Amino acid sequence: MSTIERGTIARSVAAAGALGAALTLAMPFGAARAEEPAYVMKITTPTINDVPDTFARNFGAAVEKDSGGRIKAEVYPASQLGAIPRQIEGTQFGAIQCAVIPPEFFVGVDERFEVMAAPGLVDSLAHGQRVAADPAVLKQMLVLGADKGLHGVGLFIAEPSATVAKNAIRHLADFKGKKMRTFASQFQTEAFNRLGATAVVMTLGDVLPALQQGAIDGAVAGMGPFTKMHFNDAAKYITLTNQASIFLAVEVNKKWYDSLPADLQKIIDNDAAAQAIAINPTAVDLRAKAEANWVAAGGELINLPPDEQAAMMKLLSSVGADVSAPKPQLAAAYKVVSDAAARLRTGM
Repeated sequence: MSTIERGTIARSVAAAGALGAALTLAMPFGAARAEEPAYVMKITTPTINDVPDTFARNFGAAVEKDSGGRIKAEVYPASQLGAIPRQIEGTQFGAIQCAVIPPEFFVGVDERFEVMAAPGLVDSLAHGQRVAADPAVLKQMLVLGADKGLHGVGLFIAEPSATVAKNAIRHLADFKGKKMRTFASQFQTEAFNRLGATAVVMTLGDVLPALQQGAIDGAVAGMGPFTKMHFNDAAKYITLTNQASIFLAVEVNKKWYDSLPADLQKIIDNDAAAQAIAINPTAVDLRAKAEANWVAAGGELINLPPDEQAAMMKLLSSVGADVSAPKPQLAAAYKVVSDAAARLRTGM
């Protein structure tokens, strides 16, 4: 090789090195490097165009932005990845990276998940928002399921529950003899048993067909699903019992989370916590719109007479303590959330 050829090669190598350095300096901080794999985060939720899936989209967008694209979020609303039990299993075992689902559906993972479904725990959407953000409540709820493949990153409230029915429920006595769909929580099943109804545990995607076919007489859920999933095709009457409230747990597959670099783990934790607070005004707005849309579509909203509403709350107020009493772990968990709820009832 001649001296001229060696000089040409040296100059080419130097130029390539300079170009590489320039590209490295131009790369935004936190952007994915070519040698680092992009992590896919599939987020599943049972609803569509409602509080849970709105949170999922916001959370996914925040994680993508803050990770510089190193995490790619894919949101699957309306139970596209299976019924709620399958979504939970998928998140436990890693086929799904994140689930946004009411915590009581995780009762098969740990019975303490269901304490948020206790009737009378909170008495308004604003009260529930304070409880969901309470450090003592978060400290308890986010660690549940750690030994079953889950890493909790968020908790927030969607709305108070309501009861849809094919025949109007205008009085407490109208619950008697009805077959009512509930969430997978003994707190809910016991509550409806006390009202004289028969509780039928059912995942959200099965409720509308069951109403249409007459397998159930009514169902507990939120105003959002009732309007967005066109429940008025099967039932026109919603009774605003406002008990219990519907919270959402944000659970991440622990193995996937543990595989992330430390900075990405921090982004997942921080963005979930931030979006659990940021969703609150949206939750209030969506609830109001859902009520208006139900009436506009020809449905009716019903409130129990004030004395009967008070009688219902008196009847149900002890459900949480009574259900949890025989189970020490559940009783301790219920005490944490009920103490927080009592402390935060006036916003103090």
